[in-house]
Amino acid sequence: MAGLVDFQNEEEVQEYLTNVGTEYSYQCYKEKDPNGCHRLAEYFEGIKKNFNSAAQVLKANCEQNQHSESCYKLGAYYITGKGGLAPNLKAAYDCFIKSCKKGGKKSIEACHNAGLLAHDGRVFEGKPDPAVARDYYTMACNGNFSPSCFNLSALYIQGAPGLPKDMTQAMNYSIKACDLGHVWACANASRMYKLGDGVDKNDAKAEALKDKARDLHKEQEATKEITFGE
Repeated sequence: MAGLVDFQNEEEVQEYLTNVGTEYSYQCYKEKDPNGCHRLAEYFEGIKKNFNSAAQVLKANCEQNQHSESCYKLGAYYITGKGGLAPNLKAAYDCFIKSCKKGGKKSIEACHNAGLLAHDGRVFEGKPDPAVARDYYTMACNGNFSPSCFNLSALYIQGAPGLPKDMTQAMNYSIKACDLGHVWACANASRMYKLGDGVDKNDAKAEALKDKARDLHKEQEATKEITFGE
């Protein structure tokens, strides 16, 4: 694939893309490179729009090579039944756990998704497991994933069997999620300071957190407007 490609020339572009696919296939099947296999799956998905082939490559790369990003993406395929796979939340859960424990670019999000599925309970025959959800949310929160920190705060606010209500922990996780830019975490923390729930009542801190929640909301709305206007 040496030389520059004229991306205004359709014939050159098609030749380039064909060569890319050939290179990734070689990396995956001849060199047995898990990263090459993941690139091949992304090529099938993003360039060829062949989701069935992408799913098969992801499945092999996850099951045989334990490739974190492939396991994460395969889990997403199982959630929706993409690529010819039958929707299977249990299989998705197992994929997310593999990615979470393996580490990698998507491992934090994989931990969060495993927490969501445990929290939802459908992977456990309709019986939520908040303790397992807490453990995976904690892994993701430790990686500074704000939705997991927020979900942890909600778990501790509500309490559940095997997971006692703990307003101090709820406040700690609300503040961390707020610091990471989670609007509703800031709002919850503000309310807790206002009521003195899990922390000493402090109107000044309550107001400051309320202002922060408002500012974050405005920033997010502005970002949406810019995106839609592009």
